[in-house]
Amino acid sequence: MSSRLLTVYLHDEPVGCLEQTNSGDLAFTYHAHYQQRAAYGISLSLPLNKTQHTGTPVKAFFAGLLPEESVRNRLAKYLGLSEKNAFALLEAVGGDCAGALALYPAGTTPLPPAYEATPLDASECRRILDLIKRRPMLAGDGGYRLSLAGAQDKLAVGFENEQIQLIKGGAPTTHILKPLITGVKDSAHNELFCMQLATRLGLDVPEASLHYVEDTPYYLVARYDRKRNKDGTITRIHQEDFCQALAMAPEIKYEREGGPSIAACQDLIAQHAAQPAADQIKLLNRVLFNYLIGNADAHGKNFSLLYQHNKPMLAPAYDLLSTAIYPDLSQNMAMKIGGKYKPNTLSRRHFYALMPKTQAAQAAMDRLIKKMTTTIVEAAPTLKAELIASNIKSSVFDEIIEVIRSRVQRLTSS
Repeated sequence: MSSRLLTVYLHDEPVGCLEQTNSGDLAFTYHAHYQQRAAYGISLSLPLNKTQHTGTPVKAFFAGLLPEESVRNRLAKYLGLSEKNAFALLEAVGGDCAGALALYPAGTTPLPPAYEATPLDASECRRILDLIKRRPMLAGDGGYRLSLAGAQDKLAVGFENEQIQLIKGGAPTTHILKPLITGVKDSAHNELFCMQLATRLGLDVPEASLHYVEDTPYYLVARYDRKRNKDGTITRIHQEDFCQALAMAPEIKYEREGGPSIAACQDLIAQHAAQPAADQIKLLNRVLFNYLIGNADAHGKNFSLLYQHNKPMLAPAYDLLSTAIYPDLSQNMAMKIGGKYKPNTLSRRHFYALMPKTQAAQAAMDRLIKKMTTTIVEAAPTLKAELIASNIKSSVFDEIIEVIRSRVQRLTSS
């Protein structure tokens, strides 16, 4: 049976081939030279101890490199492809994926890493903000082969001297740009507030900022999977989200649909992370923070592993957004806490269920809750005041602060 092939590159080195048969089945095969000397595979779900992988792990991992939901549907329609054909979509847009992967048709090599940056003036930036809602990731525009996961419109860009750049020529991008989400009030302000609040609470978060084109805001965040070297060049860092690592397809990213649980994420860290104890504590901090800000969308694709050494580490936090302030969005949490999805049913004892059943573990959770609740009720109003002083204003700030106050009260009084 004939098949189609894509060469998979990691850090610009060919490491294997993705194959699609005429029946639509996918297989990934490591190159022998990479398998023999590499420290890690492209995914925990596609380990090096096996040369060829087939079935669910392959489909889940590679589908996880693509956008989801309506963005994927619009991308497929624009390209004239099926939204269910991950292979064909990656063939079209897989030149610069999350992490350090790139996919090219067999026999085609990546472009030289020349840094072709096109700065955008205000009118061009405004055009791009409108365009990516019709043409996701600028697909089909010569030279752009970019793929970002997620259900929100976004674009991978460069950012220098306070100016957005479109990147061609095989060079890595440095930032992710997000326009306002249609129907979600001040989504850019919301994410900026939550990300900067997380920084003030000591969570590991990439630098985020808000910018305007005329009166239209957009959110910009530095890519944590990119490293700027002393000579100014940019190096890609490999990463994968928890759904990919656990061989779970993006369409089941929510726990109630069969996606990852907090316990599964903690187990993954325990088994594979370079510093498992430290990363497990970091994950617990993020779970608590997401609860306090009202982020019900903290699913398995919103936690990732970063590969900088022989073993992965928990990647910085991202996609922090208070969904609780929007009555049209689901209030059920993406992952259960103490067996509960509904945040208004939680008390302190439900968070104890995230820890081992010992007095010492319970005391540790008490200390974590006390520290974060005490800090966040002071930090949130201060952050709001500082943003307003810098002429960044939105009514969502007060709405998020009210969610925080309500949930702090729930935890500290139970």
